Amino acid sequence: MKKSLKANYIYNLLYQVLIIILPIITTPYLSRTLGAEGIGIYSYTISIVTYFILFGSVGIAMYGEREIAYTQNNRKERSKIFVELVILRFITLGISALFFYIFFIRNGEYSYYFKILLLELLANCFDISWFYQGLENFKRLIIRNLIVKLISVIAIFCFVKSENDVSIYLWIYVLSTLIGSLSLWISLKGNLEKTARLNLKKHFFPMIVLFIPQIAIQIYTVLDKTMIGFILNDMSEVGYYEQAQKIIKLLLTVVTSLGTVMLPHIAKCFAENKHDEIKKYMLKTFRFIFFLSIPLMLGIIATASNFVPIFFGDGYEKVVYIMIIMSAIIVFISISNVTGTQYLLPTKRQKEFTISVMIGACANFLLNLILIPIRKSYGATIATVIAEMLVAMIQLFYIKKEFDLKSILNDVKNYLIAGIVMFCVCVLVQFFITEHLLALILQVAVGIIVYFLILFILNDSFIMEIIHIKNSKKKRIE
Repeated sequence: MKKSLKANYIYNLLYQVLIIILPIITTPYLSRTLGAEGIGIYSYTISIVTYFILFGSVGIAMYGEREIAYTQNNRKERSKIFVELVILRFITLGISALFFYIFFIRNGEYSYYFKILLLELLANCFDISWFYQGLENFKRLIIRNLIVKLISVIAIFCFVKSENDVSIYLWIYVLSTLIGSLSLWISLKGNLEKTARLNLKKHFFPMIVLFIPQIAIQIYTVLDKTMIGFILNDMSEVGYYEQAQKIIKLLLTVVTSLGTVMLPHIAKCFAENKHDEIKKYMLKTFRFIFFLSIPLMLGIIATASNFVPIFFGDGYEKVVYIMIIMSAIIVFISISNVTGTQYLLPTKRQKEFTISVMIGACANFLLNLILIPIRKSYGATIATVIAEMLVAMIQLFYIKKEFDLKSILNDVKNYLIAGIVMFCVCVLVQFFITEHLLALILQVAVGIIVYFLILFILNDSFIMEIIHIKNSKKKRIE
């Protein structure tokens, strides 16, 4: 990867991790203060407002990022696109906010919480992070998120004191989102110029094309929590699922952050007809995601029983088994992030992308209906894993003509061998050490060492390339 691309990956990795990592710092405190039911109420109400944000955004964020990437070097054109999309975003989210008020705020069991979350819709009107992502300017986003998220963490520890403070937690959540969105407007002046003759209509069809798969994606990322709450009417079950998913999402961020960076970069290469360069980056990315996702999945399975009681406290035993089942999606989502987000979308193959996620969404919805009443939060987890597996397999099928899948999957062999050895060592550590904290620390430390050592013994190309780069830098310094 080019130096700028590597820098953007690091910035975006930090950007994505911060969205989750700082709330994760507060999770042990919140899980004990609000309890599983309080966390469940928070998660359930957030899942509802997410649909209105999704429908109100109409795919503008992903579409806008791609279009700005296409016009990176044309300041006049990108300024015109920016203004048009911002106007559209305000109109569509305004309509969505009206429907949200009618159906959820006027009455209902959680109407007070929904009143607070109305501000979340307003905050998303001002969100222009897609513009900076399209410009491949991730440094500004990370600085913004760092400041805002640190303030929200401090506020949580200062103001959330009991299980009755769910509303305070929601206020902190929506205000931090609003402040973060508004802060990005300060630096716009140097990136835009005055524009005229706006044309809002031309964006509708391509936005809708991207919007359809986003609806499907939300079905199996948010609908699980909504359906658990609706079918079971048990907020504790939602809370268990939320806590497990939170950890899995954090680890997924480490792998999939490259996708956000690569989307505008590959879109730019596609616009310039640099197809060989696209393939080169894609093959490197596949190797990278297998290198990370396989040990992360196996590491979760090995350490969950020690991690959960330390991190969440008493009463969250069910989270252990949900995390173990859900760990498989780290590999499946990593694959679909490369095939879908990094390749099909920026190369304008939305049709294939849409078909894959629609099939996954339908499978997830139907399996939720069958499994949630029987297995509760476990059922929702199984449904998610199957759905993500289907999406990954379908997208791999669509790109088989452009890429040698046998060669790609051959890279998995080394990481599976190293991962399995690492897993066995971690299980042995737990067998001999029963104290949770000490066992977890040793499992993580020994697991990392063993994984890299086995890859070195296997002469893995990825590890050898890293060593070669370091040796080359050392020789230049000398």
